[in-house]
Formats: sequence, structure tokens, C-alpha cells
Amino acid sequence: MNNFDFTLCGTRCSALPSGALWLPDYATLCVSDLHLGKSERIARRSGVMLPPYEVQETLGKLARDIDSAAPACIICLGDSFDDLDAATGLNDAMRLWLARLQAGRKWVWIEGNHDPGPIDLGGTHLSETVVGTLSFRHIATTASAEVSGHYHPKHRIAGRSRPAFLYDQERLILPAYGAYTGGLSSQAPDLRKLFRTSPMAVLTGRKAIPVPVA
Repeated sequence: MNNFDFTLCGTRCSALPSGALWLPDYATLCVSDLHLGKSERIARRSGVMLPPYEVQETLGKLARDIDSAAPACIICLGDSFDDLDAATGLNDAMRLWLARLQAGRKWVWIEGNHDPGPIDLGGTHLSETVVGTLSFRHIATTASAEVSGHYHPKHRIAGRSRPAFLYDQERLILPAYGAYTGGLSSQAPDLRKLFRTSPMAVLTGRKAIPVPVA
């Protein structure tokens, strides 16, 4: 198995190499920070042109995880779109692909700091939700038993920085799932202050690899 299995506050979790979180007891797949439409937003605001394929790449990765896990529920943990225009400006092909991914399952859009309000793309829009013992929200709070995103954590090992899950006994922060997303070092003060003890990092890539954050 290429996943890394662990338990957080009594709920079984599995970190997937893609950066998605799988909750096997609840048939729930969670992804954070897709930032769909980022290349279009950058071009619109700055004139800098990036290859316009990040939506396809991100939805393609999500489709592969959905095909593999067959979830009953998908949670998108905020910043699913890069801004309001990115959400409303998805072309028909991408809107149809997203609708096919949503078909036959519960789909929850958690509000993020980039996200628009309710939009006509199916699913349910919430500020947070609960699965098992865990609360899911976009930005971490001081609460325990919490899963969040927002920070796009990365961890450096052997000279290479990779997107990573960060977790301890009380909370889990997911890596950014989107194709065109930067990241914040696991050593950054904004991340370290969220954990009472040194967290574990779970590196993404071909295999989900746990390493301590010293």
C-alpha cells in the first residue's frame, strides 16, 4: 500500500500520495485548496500567461482518487476556486466533468478565504462540517480534533521540498491539492505555533511517507 494510515482523535485516517485524505469508516474523501482557475486569474489580473491546464490536471487527479476509493462523500476543504470569477468562469467541459464527479455522491464545499459564496456548481456549501470525531474547516483554530487546510504545508527532506500533511494528536493540516499552488515550510512559525508538540509530516508523491518534523 502506498497510503499512510493513522488515527486522529479516534477516527481512522489514510493519507493518500496525491494529498487527499481518506476516512475509510465513513467512505469520505477530503481534498483541500484546489485553487481551480488560478492560471486564468493570474492572466486576468497581471497579464502573465501560464499554461491553461491546471483545472484539467487537478480534476484529473481527483477523478483518479475517486475511481480508486469510490467515496460516498467528497469534502472540498476551502479555496476550491481561486476567486469568484474563476468559479463562474469554468468552461462547459470542466463544469460537465465536475458534475460527473459529483454524480451519485454527497459533495460538500467548505468556505475558504478565496472562495465565493454559494455558486451554481452542485453540492452543499458550509462553513465547516463534522465527520466522526473530527471537525473540518478551512483555517485552523485552537480547537482539537480538527482537520484544516489553507497553509499549503511543505516539508523539506534530502534537499527536496514536497507537499505534506502535518498532524499531531489534536489536528491535521492537509497539503494543497491543486496543480498550481505554492507552499509554506513545515518549519514556518505560523504552522509550528498550531501544534503543541512536534508534528509528523507525511510527504506526498509516489508514496505517502511519514517523517518527524524536528
